[in-house]
Amino acid sequence: MTEDIYRQLAQRLDAIPNGFPATESGAELRLLAKIFTPEEAALASVMRLSREPAADIAARAGVDADTAYRTLKQMVRKGQIRIKKGKGQLAFGLRPFVVGIYEEQLPRLDAELATLFEQYLQETQGGSIVRDAPAIHRVIPVGEAIPFDLEIFPYERATELLENAKSWGVRDCICRVQQKLVGKGCDRPIENCLVFAPVEGAFDHSQVDRALTKEEALRILHEAEEAGLVHSTGNYCDQHYYICNCCTCCCGVLRSVAEFGVSTTAVRSDFHAVVDAGMCTGCEDCIERCQFGALSVPDDICLVDYSRCVGCGLCATVCPTDALYLERRPEGEVPVPPADITEWMVQRAQERGISISDVL
Repeated sequence: MTEDIYRQLAQRLDAIPNGFPATESGAELRLLAKIFTPEEAALASVMRLSREPAADIAARAGVDADTAYRTLKQMVRKGQIRIKKGKGQLAFGLRPFVVGIYEEQLPRLDAELATLFEQYLQETQGGSIVRDAPAIHRVIPVGEAIPFDLEIFPYERATELLENAKSWGVRDCICRVQQKLVGKGCDRPIENCLVFAPVEGAFDHSQVDRALTKEEALRILHEAEEAGLVHSTGNYCDQHYYICNCCTCCCGVLRSVAEFGVSTTAVRSDFHAVVDAGMCTGCEDCIERCQFGALSVPDDICLVDYSRCVGCGLCATVCPTDALYLERRPEGEVPVPPADITEWMVQRAQERGISISDVL
């Protein structure tokens, strides 16, 4: 009976455009059972992405409204759902599993949860979360790798996303924390998952995020570039609220490209690296820098495999002769990202062949 509750929740999460694919072993059920109590799972399995009063959720779940209200407030504290003030009352909405529920488990991430997530990732190899279009994430190129005379849109520049915000915060990268807990990963910095908001003081009282000034956020962004971390964010043009700074040995999305052979279209920017052969000395400094195996140096001249390049620009930042730089891909090769998260969900649902009327 309890397993049925978690299966209903798993199906609900898979009905969200982001996806939450099932496994033959039931790894997703064990993962949800670690995060949700049966009572929480029963409520979450009937919730919508749009936020609504506790009484409406309780009615669909067939439970007492007051009991549901107390449980929902507990679920907010555990990062399982969203909350906002409605008309004279609180309203609650479900989160996707990724990006959403899982990332909010950072304060509760232990070896057991880390192992369960690893089992799930290995069995699904990213599944619909990273394989379906439009991509869930999009790489943001390093600004200094783009020639100054090349047109670049605001959503393609990480510094501009931060500049346009009114409050900033940082948290530990859940990907690198998770990998360390399962005995893997790397030694790159951990506290560099940036969050930001269009209102002041958004992170002043957060239990997860450390509030920053804009200057501190920009410094962390630069330090992430120096450490060889790839910038990425949601695959839409407007209403961003985070920048991931991660790597192919830890990030669930980037690992899917490097480890599971998922096409680079799952994450790539609208750029790719190019080489000025006349300036290249064949030093190979760029080879180790590229995490996607896109570069080689036969005959002492760097070559770029455009099918493997995600357009992060990190290679250009270590080239001693400035022979590497980014160039925009041919028109139409990379679709223009959806305008915002709502348009992204509509397009994603269409591509997956699912109806989101029930979950919205």
